[in-house]
Amino acid sequence: MGNKKAPANRIRVLIADDHVMVREGLAAIIGRQPDMAVVGEAATGREVVDLWRIHRPDVTLLDLQMPILDGVSAIVEIRHGEPSARIVVLTTYDTDHDISRAISAGARGYLLKDAQREELLECVRKVHAGEICISPTLVAKLAQDISSESLTARELEVLSMLARGKSNKEIGMNLYISETTVKSHLRSIFTKLNVLSRTEAITVATQRGLIQM
Repeated sequence: MGNKKAPANRIRVLIADDHVMVREGLAAIIGRQPDMAVVGEAATGREVVDLWRIHRPDVTLLDLQMPILDGVSAIVEIRHGEPSARIVVLTTYDTDHDISRAISAGARGYLLKDAQREELLECVRKVHAGEICISPTLVAKLAQDISSESLTARELEVLSMLARGKSNKEIGMNLYISETTVKSHLRSIFTKLNVLSRTEAITVATQRGLIQM
């Protein structure tokens, strides 16, 4: 994609998104700032890793849903070569699971694409200055994920089948366990998710990114 040399004393920004209109919009916003300059634009996860190594930008704006290499994998690769890399995730995904994965991989900021322009620019400046930038709403989601007990692999299997409309008997047959054991797993799932019904468990699990509907 288009790469440019940035004037001295400006925050050098690399933009990575698989939608050309999003990239162009971000480039236009950043390009109008007297303290920022776009040094490159990437359309795939692999391309952002390659461009990062070439330009070594001050801040990278990165979507999570990227072709060839997803956003989290791109963060891991970039930070493997340079642990101090400053990356801001800019995405539509707001589940605590997505936030937690991105932050664990090393993202220094996490914003949704519907964030106000000034919020985005302020986040770039904060991350460039060495700060963490996550909106209060997303921090609350992340805190909820950290504070809640993790589901076991078996509980996730039960939950996934529950979401597909399977009965306790069908779940037991599929997993080669008794109905009594299935009920025991469900009680544990309800407790960990802080819910009272099967429907509520599916709703909460979907919101947290534990299962895909």
